[in-house]
Amino acid sequence: MGKAVWRILGPGSAAIAGLLAAKVADLIWRKAGQDKVDPRNPEAPISRAVGYAALTGVLTTAARSFATRRAARYYTESAGHPPQAVAKRES
Repeated sequence: MGKAVWRILGPGSAAIAGLLAAKVADLIWRKAGQDKVDPRNPEAPISRAVGYAALTGVLTTAARSFATRRAARYYTESAGHPPQAVAKRES
């Protein structure tokens, strides 16, 4: 596997995980009995806007991090060495 594979696998898995996490955050928000809120809307109550933004941010960041780590592990197991971008950070 080469550098081009990692350029697709790493960010691609993170992007997909981020999108799915945002959908999960919306589902959790609705199941908690909350209406859809746009945190950028100045008319939205600040506590709800911050709560929604925090929930979405935490879930999205955690999912992206997890997906990138799993992609790096898969790459390492397949290629026999970590992706070059990951190996540089460890040095």
